[in-house]
Amino acid sequence: MALSSTNTAAVDFLKALVRIPSLTGEEAAIAGFVEQHVRRAGVDVLRHEDNVAFGIGEGDDTLLLNSHLDVVPPSDDHPYDPFEPVETDGVLYGRGAVDAKASGAAMTTALLSLAADGWAPNGRLLVGLTTHEESGGTKNGLQDLRPNLPSLSAAVVGEPTTLRPCVAQKGLLILKIHARGTAAHAGRSHLGDNAIPAAMTAIQQLEDLSLDRADPHLGAPTATVTTIEGGEAHNVVPEHCVFTVDLRTTPAYTHEEIAGLVSEAVDADVEVYSDRLVPCATPEDARIVRAARGARPDAEPFGSPTSSDWVFLHDVPTVKMGPGPSNRSHTAEERIDVDEVKRAVTVYRDLIRAYFSRAA
Repeated sequence: MALSSTNTAAVDFLKALVRIPSLTGEEAAIAGFVEQHVRRAGVDVLRHEDNVAFGIGEGDDTLLLNSHLDVVPPSDDHPYDPFEPVETDGVLYGRGAVDAKASGAAMTTALLSLAADGWAPNGRLLVGLTTHEESGGTKNGLQDLRPNLPSLSAAVVGEPTTLRPCVAQKGLLILKIHARGTAAHAGRSHLGDNAIPAAMTAIQQLEDLSLDRADPHLGAPTATVTTIEGGEAHNVVPEHCVFTVDLRTTPAYTHEEIAGLVSEAVDADVEVYSDRLVPCATPEDARIVRAARGARPDAEPFGSPTSSDWVFLHDVPTVKMGPGPSNRSHTAEERIDVDEVKRAVTVYRDLIRAYFSRAA
């Protein structure tokens, strides 16, 4: 099949994916559709729950292209039915068109077209389209699927980056900081120890903490107090006040290291509420980065402030790279340029070939 026809097929496949509502936890229908589509092309499929993986080639050098099938709920003011793809003036509207069904459609089409061409990798090429990415909860499709895959040598995560290679992404560390005091009647407040001023002191101590070790692509970590709760009644001196700290982390610090620094800095008890979304980075001299840059020689590597399923590939050299701009994700105006979907197929094909040439 000519490459132009292949690239057009990716757009048709994307439209079919958008037509299937696939909110997080409701991916069975779209997983079944993808499975049938790939099997019709003569490629074997592994179905694990509603995660779909398929590939070509054999060997220990395994490259995974991963994107997710689930989408967030529709917004209130989509210009069109969010699950009816509408193409107008070279732009395709629909929920998931950018985040991240365009990546999945282009990755799938790239692999199937290479298989149809009779091309075989010097190793194993896999595409994994997974579930539960958008929920941010403890259940995650890629995390569940990965033990069923071969050992991975490298990966590409399909998220909207306008096809620029992202080589670092921030992590998320959530801390709960507990200030303690002694309860008393507010009429005899001198008998108590108010936890709210203690929390205010801890917040100032946190503000004074310097996390100035910078990542070349992401800068320094940031710490933001996002919630605070203290007191039970208007006439009781509060004995407990707790506030939440949202830390956007970088590979310059481990989560354990930051939690330790915060514990040393504040006169309060520090609880690690969530540390599973670790920061990720891949050296620019890694083969997968060189392959990505070879496929997009006009695009400089960059760092992303948003998290993705890369956190479940943090031990594997990985780039995040997909069509569409990230700022259209989750919006009523979610849309993607049709030409960028077509270009994504070519970029992924070029990246795959470059990676397996071993000269990348």
